[in-house]
Amino acid sequence: MKHRQLGFSLIELLVVVAIILIIAAIAIPNFLRAKITANESSAVSSVHAVDTAEIAYSSMFSNIGYSANLSDLGPGATSPCPGTATASCFIDPTLATGTKSGFKFTYAQNASATPAIQFTINADPVTQGITGQKGFYSDESNVIRYASPGPASLSSAPL
Repeated sequence: MKHRQLGFSLIELLVVVAIILIIAAIAIPNFLRAKITANESSAVSSVHAVDTAEIAYSSMFSNIGYSANLSDLGPGATSPCPGTATASCFIDPTLATGTKSGFKFTYAQNASATPAIQFTINADPVTQGITGQKGFYSDESNVIRYASPGPASLSSAPL
């Protein structure tokens, strides 16, 4: 008398699990690389947005020059946006906080002259190797520079 077996044997289940693990081992690193690339593209776009916002800000507030900090380029706390020197609405509120898409944005204005005629913006990964590999830099020249790995500076290669 033969008994028919119902279900899968342990060997069959182990083979299926092994195949799934192999596929995951191939797919996950590719996914992580794609996420890093997307974060870096977003950082470059955000640095360009700050450059453009600074040009508009210095045109609108010619007696001030460039903004004193990154939050001055954002919408501020009031709605609708007042369009003042401390809430000019040129960049989105997320970027105005200084962190976006896995990158930390560091803004500095050289206030040695009035109106201010120099600024720098750095975009560095929050977690090097996880949220991004490259660091980005720009200033009033509107040339975006990068360094991989690590923070970029004026001496870094142009993008």
